[in-house]
Amino acid sequence: MSSSRLRIDPSTLLPSIQTFGELNQFLRGAKADKETARMGESMAALAAQIEAVVAGLQQGAVRSDLAPALMDLLTHLRHHRTVVIGLSPAWRGLYEYASYLSALNNFRVLIGQWLIEGAEQVELAITIENFELIAWRTLGEGMLMIDMYEQWRSRRQGESSGNAGDTSLERAKSWWSKLRR
Repeated sequence: MSSSRLRIDPSTLLPSIQTFGELNQFLRGAKADKETARMGESMAALAAQIEAVVAGLQQGAVRSDLAPALMDLLTHLRHHRTVVIGLSPAWRGLYEYASYLSALNNFRVLIGQWLIEGAEQVELAITIENFELIAWRTLGEGMLMIDMYEQWRSRRQGESSGNAGDTSLERAKSWWSKLRR
């Protein structure tokens, strides 16, 4: 496999993303095919909207200031969910697809609950820590799905280029004849 598109953390020697901006940049680079590009762009827009909410939380925004940003985030989540649902069957066949769709739905419901609780209470029941935790989990699920799809495509392309001209039946016969020797 080629080198990682992510920055390598020197302490762990593992790929690392520390900010939503870095995630945004990573997703804009995920353009193996048209669907992956569309997914990456949609997730990048979602990450940018999440970063706007985080910035408001860091500045100690009051409910009246934060509610419109959360409503915008809900709009972005709905749009992104539409992109995810519109992916080809190759994506939907991945285990990670269902997991990511579930994470998106849970994030959407949670934001709605925060908005409703905030309207009924004096203070909005959302902290930067729990918001970032849910946001990173959701976006991480999406990154995993993109990565698994790209790996699936690479394997499939490798299989088709390595056996050009061979049909499945010919490969099976060849394998069977090797076993019988």
